[in-house]
Amino acid sequence: MGGVDGLDLGTFGIYTFDFEGQPASQLRESIQEVEEQGWRTFWIPEVGGREALTHAGFLLSSTEQMHVINGIARIWSRGARSTYGASLLLADAYPDRHVLGLGFGGEPRPGVKPVAAMIDYLDEMDALVSTNPAPRAPMRRVLAAYGPRMLELARDRSAGAHTYHVNVAHTVQTREILGPDAFLGVEHPVLFESDPATARAVAREHLQGYLATPYNVAKFRRLGYSEEEIGHGGSDRLIDDFVFWGDLDTIVEKLHGHVEAGADHVGVQVIGIEPGRSALPHWRRLGEALLPRGGGA
Repeated sequence: MGGVDGLDLGTFGIYTFDFEGQPASQLRESIQEVEEQGWRTFWIPEVGGREALTHAGFLLSSTEQMHVINGIARIWSRGARSTYGASLLLADAYPDRHVLGLGFGGEPRPGVKPVAAMIDYLDEMDALVSTNPAPRAPMRRVLAAYGPRMLELARDRSAGAHTYHVNVAHTVQTREILGPDAFLGVEHPVLFESDPATARAVAREHLQGYLATPYNVAKFRRLGYSEEEIGHGGSDRLIDDFVFWGDLDTIVEKLHGHVEAGADHVGVQVIGIEPGRSALPHWRRLGEALLPRGGGA
């Protein structure tokens, strides 16, 4: 469990947006503490202006063994040639520690079909021949995918798929499409709050943007949620399925549901952190519950 083309990522890792708002010195200290806590895999998005592969390289340079995965590097943020060259450099500089997570990402683009755009991008990448020294380890990639066609593409043209804001039922369906061998990494938000009203209010705020974007709405519909459940901030059932809240034991049990459903790896995103506060204490608590004694997962 937990591997991408021979990499042992562990069963659980950390996914966070928090690093988008921290200065470089704090990033270095935070990622080093995460590594000391025993985590071996760290997922970063590309949303706040920091370029994905530069960000990954900085985190890799700040740690000794941590795996860093782009979740995701948007295909619209850089050309295929630049992505290819940067990924080869990271594979050479930090062998067996970087995974390129590619995705359509960003706002909907009228007239552009995500699967077709991704195929074109991968075709361009795969046709390139580097004049740089060969990397010391293979370049590894996964694709962000929700629907059947993108999942099939992830299975056929990469090491596997990265899913974001999905429920356990989606993980079951995804494993069926990917088959037994392709990697499946699942992100899931968690919230340390046991009061139902408070927890659901925070979760609704977190999910607000995702309940309005067409491709996410399509995902929710495919999973059987009605228009009434998707609208008006999301029903309690939808909220509870997409954000695991409660005490530590409850959250840990629900996260294991993705593993039992077929996920190789789960990237845990802690939400509900007050401005100016750090998620590090929560990551420590989760690590003590999710990681085997002695570190790793």
